[in-house]
Amino acid sequence: MSEKNGNVWVFIEQEGGKIAEVSLELVCKGTELAKKLGIKTEAVILGNNLDGKIETLFHYGCDTVYQVEDKALEPFTVLPYAETLVKMLMEHRPNILLFGATLKGRELAPRVASTMLAGLTADCTDLQIDDFEDKIAKKMYKNKLMQIRPAFGGNIIATIVNTWEDPQMVTVREGVMKLSTPDTSKKGEIVKIKPELSAESKVMHVIERVSAEKAVDLKKAQVIIAGGYGVGTKENFKLIRQLANALGGEIAASRAAVDAGWINHDYQVGQTGVTVRPKLYIACGISGSIQHRAGMDQSSKIIAINTDPEAPIFSVAHYGIVGNLNDVIPRMIKAFKAKA
Repeated sequence: MSEKNGNVWVFIEQEGGKIAEVSLELVCKGTELAKKLGIKTEAVILGNNLDGKIETLFHYGCDTVYQVEDKALEPFTVLPYAETLVKMLMEHRPNILLFGATLKGRELAPRVASTMLAGLTADCTDLQIDDFEDKIAKKMYKNKLMQIRPAFGGNIIATIVNTWEDPQMVTVREGVMKLSTPDTSKKGEIVKIKPELSAESKVMHVIERVSAEKAVDLKKAQVIIAGGYGVGTKENFKLIRQLANALGGEIAASRAAVDAGWINHDYQVGQTGVTVRPKLYIACGISGSIQHRAGMDQSSKIIAINTDPEAPIFSVAHYGIVGNLNDVIPRMIKAFKAKA
């Protein structure tokens, strides 16, 4: 780390002027990190016609927003975004740079890191500030970004430290960082920038865009009934839906159930799916690999149903039921309806 620390930067993802929720989550986390380091939280948003659409960034903690506008930046294409961001990083030298681990973030962040010769940790599930001692080089690094994520197929949780030149760069999965309560009275500084884009960065043109809404928004669900490979068949997923209907919740699934073709990816919870924090999460036939637990272990109440009493899911469950879900779920539905 250089002697003079830069600020914490957050890349703000937007579509038609609407800011992605993951970017707001990162502003909240970035503000927490910046306070610990005694520096500012700054955001950079690229696009066109963004006036009046970024005040919410101040409400969640930003001190400064770099508003970069050009017709070539709308819609998103990676080359002008990467060129613009690299130039800004070279000028301002932030300490930390956060991206959402979205399609855009995963395309943009590696290009920026490669050009900057900076380290990049993907799909982080937590970020902390701490000191790091390199025992081989016999050197102590103060206030480094602890980049925490599952590793080795999700079998361990690794803490990664970047001792290269700043910025320390990460991508963070959606829903992992909590949104704080916005302070609508908070103001900040907007710095407008007109980028100088090379002809080479404008070679790609978007001819047509096709978008579709997700089948479900699990992040907003308060009750989730999730099925895993232990459900057995696609037909048996009807039981999961019946329990969800009885409790007024949403259905979800583990990666194994999605890979088996029983349900589509929009319903997947876990490291490669969505992170959820419902009031009630019922895991049915889910073994509870670390990849899945990373996406649901912050739920307020967790009930696990599994035939294996040693299943890892029981380690995070508040209540465990050892039994066959084909027997247990109909009894749960009957008991709930009897009280309703």
